[in-house]
Amino acid sequence: MSTSPELARLLDDAVEVYRRDRNAPPIALADVERCARRLREPLRIALAGALKAGKSTLLNALIGEELAPTAATECTTVVTWFRHGTTPSVQACHVNGQHAAVPIERRDAHLNFDLGRLDPAELDRLEVSWPTPELNRVTIIDTPGTTSLNAEISRRTLRLLAPEDGTSGADAVVYLMRTSTAADYSTLAELNRQVGGRGGPLGVIGVLSRADEIGVGRIDAMLSAQEIAARYAGELSASGLCQAVVPVAGLLAVTARTLRQREFTALRALAEASADDLQLAMLSVDRFSRENSPLPVPADVRVALLNRFGIFGIRIAIALLQGGVPDAATLSAQLLERSGIVELRERIEVQFGQRAEQLKAHSALTELARILTRHPVDGTAPILAATRRLLGDVHGFEEVRLLGRLRSCKTSLTDSEIVEVTRLIGGYGASPDDRLGLDPFEAMTSGRDRALAAVQRWRARSGHPLNDGFTTRVCRAAARSAEGIVAQMTRTSMMRESGIREPGIREPGIRGSGHRMR
Repeated sequence: MSTSPELARLLDDAVEVYRRDRNAPPIALADVERCARRLREPLRIALAGALKAGKSTLLNALIGEELAPTAATECTTVVTWFRHGTTPSVQACHVNGQHAAVPIERRDAHLNFDLGRLDPAELDRLEVSWPTPELNRVTIIDTPGTTSLNAEISRRTLRLLAPEDGTSGADAVVYLMRTSTAADYSTLAELNRQVGGRGGPLGVIGVLSRADEIGVGRIDAMLSAQEIAARYAGELSASGLCQAVVPVAGLLAVTARTLRQREFTALRALAEASADDLQLAMLSVDRFSRENSPLPVPADVRVALLNRFGIFGIRIAIALLQGGVPDAATLSAQLLERSGIVELRERIEVQFGQRAEQLKAHSALTELARILTRHPVDGTAPILAATRRLLGDVHGFEEVRLLGRLRSCKTSLTDSEIVEVTRLIGGYGASPDDRLGLDPFEAMTSGRDRALAAVQRWRARSGHPLNDGFTTRVCRAAARSAEGIVAQMTRTSMMRESGIREPGIREPGIRGSGHRMR
């Protein structure tokens, strides 16, 4: 059963209670109304990480447009929200609640927000509205670096993600790191302390950013980055700080999504150059950009390619063109795949997109519990009790919590059992076939029997006499997830027999909202 109807009723009840009570503080009613609006908004995903980790570049890659300023400007010290809007606009939101329009400038295809006389220290956030399809499905929050020399700038990120006296402004977090540092561990530990607790985001994905620089721009740089990301993932999952680490070459991803025909033409000319000339020029950035180079592309064009692709991106593009890539569209798709952004988007979809409804519900419930606890009046006690019950009982929340802890907490499960549990509770996708590890046809013909067998197996496994408490909890969650699959497949079968059109695939426990990043 979805939490949405019950949560909506609780919010309506809270609004009515605060409106009816003349002694209730006005801020309580305003906070509940804001909480209700948040539930109707797209999922909020925050990009966090150390200074110069590549957050703005990654944001541009995810959106598919160069919206976020990537240079070290005043704007990068302010929390910036990117939302969907019918017309482009930027609003500066002051800490005192006032708003001011910010002029938008486009320089060399990049946007720049001119703060003018506005003091970044006095701003709560910038709100960018932009008519791009990606922002219909998700709101992305770009945060200041957590290792800024100005401690106040770094604190802005933690106040958003893990406030001491409130609920996180984000439903989920993508955390960027260039290396695994003590500062990264400290920030992730603070987020982890909040996950599933008094108000932190419910899920965290790690990104090894600027991954192409790890191999100094070599054509095999991403292979080295994948090995390092796997090591970081092992360390971070073992400590419960992060559920996955994906290597991404952000600059290449942005360029691939915004590839221009003139750039394709220049790259094709380079791919057709003398092998000796090309090999010598590609030894370094300096050699590639020399004025007196024999390469068949002017120096200013080569410099522009370096700024857009980096040396790694140019090497990959030339290799692909020499391998037979015929046109700009195919090259764009191939570069996207090699940048790592496709894998990251798939991770975001599995862990966040398919769980958008429950992630938003978790944020709304934790915020509602905070409001009711802070501002008790006559009639709020039963609403608070129901809110806490939903937070504690909803199976979808339990699945996400366990996904974050399964590798970090000791269990008596075997490696194969951990893989099966991870799959059943949605670690590889929220659809029934993903959870059962079946293709769609197998799921249709034998999925219910497989799910029933999983229910029986994990019920029995939960009663093993040598289980510790956490292992029992995991086994019971797996059994309940399997029960959800059985119930869903039974409903689907009955609908087919009745001639009712089958609905879209829904997640067991809390049904997904269908939000997807494509």
